[in-house]
Order: sequence, then C-alpha cells, then structure tokens
Amino acid sequence: MNERRKLPRKYLLIYSRVFDQTLGKLLGYLSDLSERGAMIIADESLNVGTVLPLRFDLPDPRMFNNAHNLMITARVVHCSTDISPDYFDIGLEFLEVNSEQRDILRKMMEVYEFHRISESQGQ
Repeated sequence: MNERRKLPRKYLLIYSRVFDQTLGKLLGYLSDLSERGAMIIADESLNVGTVLPLRFDLPDPRMFNNAHNLMITARVVHCSTDISPDYFDIGLEFLEVNSEQRDILRKMMEVYEFHRISESQGQ
C-alpha cells in the first residue's frame, strides 16, 4: 500500500473518546493522531467522504489550559475492518485546523505518545 502521510503519526497510549458533535453520539476511540488527521476505532463503519463535526475528549484538562475537549471538523478518508472483525479503523482528515486546535493536537501527541523502545535501546 502506498503511504501518502506527510507528517509522522503518533500512536497514543491513552484512547480518548470521539463523538459526533452534533448528535452527541460516541463514534469511537482515538487510536493514533497527527496534526492533519487521526484514526479512530469504532463499532460502526462510516462512509468515506462524510464530513463530521467532532468532539475529542481530552484525558487531562489541566494539561490543556482547562479545556475538556477539542472540537474539530474532519472528513472520513478510509474505513476498513479492524484486526478484530467486530470493529472498524476509520481514518479522518482534519479540515481547517486553527492555531488553538493545532496547539492542542501537538500537546496531545507530546503528552500521550506511545514511546517505543528500539532494539538498540533495549539491549
């Protein structure tokens, strides 16, 4: 598969809940994140091309200037069955990210990044 991602993706240690902002419906849990998009793991599939106003719950508001969530609009760019066939991996592309949203995204990636140990570090 040809990788089109230009920014590194950060796999998160903490899975924040992601809601449809309009309906208040839980869509899934944040699995990985970049400044331009995210992947969520969901119980239900979403149609590619769908534009959604999203609300991401922030795990620790104290780290985000007391913000409890991130409101951002995204387009579904892919949807496929997860390694566990009861779930779906849904790729999202953020639309029109402002500076405040970008700061929160960067902070989320910094604070909740999954740190892998390379083979050379583990020896």
